[in-house]
Parts: sequence; structure tokens; C-alpha cells
Amino acid sequence: MRLFGLIGYPLGHSFSEQYFNDKFQKEGLSDRYQNFPIESIDEFETLVKDYPDLKGINVTIPYKEAVIPYLDALSKTARAVQAVNTICFCRRSERLGLVGHNTDVTGFERSLKENLSSMPEKALVLGSGGSSKAVCYVLKELNIAVTQVSRVADEGKMAYTDLSKDMVSDHRLIVNTTPLGMHPDPDAAPDIIYEGIGKNHLLFDLIYNPEKTKFLAKGERRGARILNGQKMLVYQAEAAWDIWNRQASETLDL
Repeated sequence: MRLFGLIGYPLGHSFSEQYFNDKFQKEGLSDRYQNFPIESIDEFETLVKDYPDLKGINVTIPYKEAVIPYLDALSKTARAVQAVNTICFCRRSERLGLVGHNTDVTGFERSLKENLSSMPEKALVLGSGGSSKAVCYVLKELNIAVTQVSRVADEGKMAYTDLSKDMVSDHRLIVNTTPLGMHPDPDAAPDIIYEGIGKNHLLFDLIYNPEKTKFLAKGERRGARILNGQKMLVYQAEAAWDIWNRQASETLDL
């Protein structure tokens, strides 16, 4: 039996455990998936030692960046993004190597392309965590100009308080990568000027629980098309599964 899992904190919102265990049952596999809610990334090394059957781990908030120093290698994409959401436990000559990947890139790009007939010139990306890095990477690869928005202005990022109605109107794709609006606090939403949103906008929220966040509902009332993170989540999970099932020699380069 192979063991897979998810690290993050908290994990009450996660769909991964149910998704993968259902998948294993349908495919007649004896594999198992479980949540590992660790309150500090410092617990990661102990977790790896305590569960020798682990073959792969997904990583969610708030450890997509913090887990990197604990890994032996990064895929090309994870290195470029500097965020990891999938870890492969790879062995060569009995040596264990932890290789970090980023399948958020795959999931976001595939979901976005399915819902856009043509790419916008500009996008607002709300948030500055590990998920936002994957989103910004994809958008730049698609030659979409990115303006990243955070609570505090920083190099390459502007503050929410600096966003004008015209800026919101001018950026036809707006992606929420923050946890604002996630269960169990569905009344929260990013603090942008929603009056700048119209029928030519696409609002993409990486949150999938609830299905329609306040961010999406406010955009929909303004005539925008809306998209939640459910499909992205499935696509990134399937990409992780593909990685975990490769031979160690294909992924381990230490």
C-alpha cells in the first residue's frame, strides 16, 4: 500500500483526501490518502520520518513557499515559480529524495484556456502567496500583462488602496488567489472597486468552497463571467497523480 497526503493548516476546507480516496476505490487501488494538518513547517521533517510509506504529498496554504528549504530538488517549473504544491518521494539506490513540483501552473492554465476564447491584454492578480506566484507565471507565459495587488505595496506589487475604478475596468481578467471568502468565512471578499467590473470581465476565484464566493457574486451582479477553482483543483490533482506514478529515475536529479 502506498500512502499519499496533504500538508497545510488548517485543512478542514480541503477536498483532496476525499477526491483521491474515491479515485483509489474506483480504480481498485489499495493506496490511501490522508490529511496532515501541521501547525508549523518545522513539523515536516518529523512527518517524513514517521510515515515511511509516504510516496507523495500535496502542499497547500500556508506552506507552498516555506516547504522549499526541506526539499532536495525542484522541477524546472517549481524553480521558476518558487512555490511548490506537489512533492514526489523518489528513491534511487535506497536514497530518498524529495522533489518539489508545481501543478497549480498546469491546473490554472488549463482551466483558464477552457474559459477564454481570446486572451485579455491585462490581468489583476489579488494576493501575493504561493498560489499567486503560479498564476502570475502562467499569465506572463501567455503574454498577459500582470498587475499584482497585495495588502501592502511592495516591489512589483500595488496596495488595494491604490486601485482605482478605471484600473479595475481596464483589467478584464481578475484572479483572486487569497483565502478571502473561503469557508468558514464566506462573507469576506477582496477590497476592490467592484463598480469598475462589467460584462467584458472574467473573474476567476481559486477558491472552490463555497462554489460561488462573495467576490464572484459581486462580479456576477455587474455582468461579469465568473469561474471558481474547482476545475483547476481537479486538473492540478491529476497532474500530481501523474508525477507520483513516474519512475524515480525520471524525476530525481540530485
